[in-house]
Amino acid sequence: MPKYLSVSPFEEISVKTENRPHPKKQRYLRKEGSCKVVFRHVPEEWLLFVNDIFTTLVEIRWRVMFLIFASSYILSWLVFGVLYFVIALAHGDLRDHNNDPCVFEVRSFTASFLFSLETQTTIGYGFRGMSENCMTAIIIVTIQDVISCFIDTFVIGIVVAKMASARKRAQTISFSNRAVINLRDGYLCLSWRVGDFRRYHMVEGTCCAHILRTIVHTTGLVDVTYEDVVIQQKDIILITPTTIFHRIEPGSPLYKMSLEDLRKADFELVVSFTYTDDSTGMLHQTRTSYTPDEILWGHLFQEMIRVTKKHFRIDYNLFNNTDKVLVPLVSAEEYKQKKNEEEQKKLWLSARASPKHSPRTLFGLENERPFRF
Repeated sequence: MPKYLSVSPFEEISVKTENRPHPKKQRYLRKEGSCKVVFRHVPEEWLLFVNDIFTTLVEIRWRVMFLIFASSYILSWLVFGVLYFVIALAHGDLRDHNNDPCVFEVRSFTASFLFSLETQTTIGYGFRGMSENCMTAIIIVTIQDVISCFIDTFVIGIVVAKMASARKRAQTISFSNRAVINLRDGYLCLSWRVGDFRRYHMVEGTCCAHILRTIVHTTGLVDVTYEDVVIQQKDIILITPTTIFHRIEPGSPLYKMSLEDLRKADFELVVSFTYTDDSTGMLHQTRTSYTPDEILWGHLFQEMIRVTKKHFRIDYNLFNNTDKVLVPLVSAEEYKQKKNEEEQKKLWLSARASPKHSPRTLFGLENERPFRF
């Protein structure tokens, strides 16, 4: 007979485990959703980043991006300043001040650099300007104008894409700090909470969950395996905070796992929420993970929605709060076996207590003739 216990709502849960130190396991996914994965010796890594330069610039830090853009502007001013200085030197504008110049008021390298800066930024102070004496200088000015348009367009596109990055929107979608296991409709269920902190919500969203296990063999080989966790309400509209739950039934990775087994287990529950933003129409994804220590057995999320005369009021101070509830400490498999045994016992007791019922009438066999051999 399996042991059937319950968690008291006023007592702490204590589970006997082996008296040996357990090494701290590496998380595959951090709580904020970033992966703890580092790539080494990627073939032609720099070439891959250069080929997809737009995505590379969107993903780099802001300070690095500003440094690259400032360097691109200054470098272009210097390059074209050198070209104007060479044209002025070849035309003799630096030696003969009475000569008709290619560029007015360009008699030194400093003046040529300032002319390049004023041309590309369209400042136009009125002192330096092009003349009709040098076709080469006119061609260089035209090329610089075209290149400056490309640089401006690229910079503006990168800044807008970086500001509208899905990572920023994902920060307003939050998962609960802990997952919980409790009874729901007579089944043990694993659940966690997800909520949107913005006033304008997404169009639609889909939840996914996986059990991730990392197995390190004695040979040093590392296997990373995934098991799907079936979610009962996969597609949701996240207007109010929603509790996502997984029913622990046959086929579930947690079906044979009791509280004691959970405390000894080595896995990571990776959950994600993919959604379309209502304001921008962009697709976003928010992720997090739960280790066995972050799964509370015998807890239930506190209700955070209050109905008033005018509104549905949501208190986000209760987003991570839980209450202890009565939950069996055994696995879902043992719990189901215990329920079946209790139901069968009640069935036979009721059959014996009633003289009108016999084992044959109980199963609808009162009209059947007995077998003869």
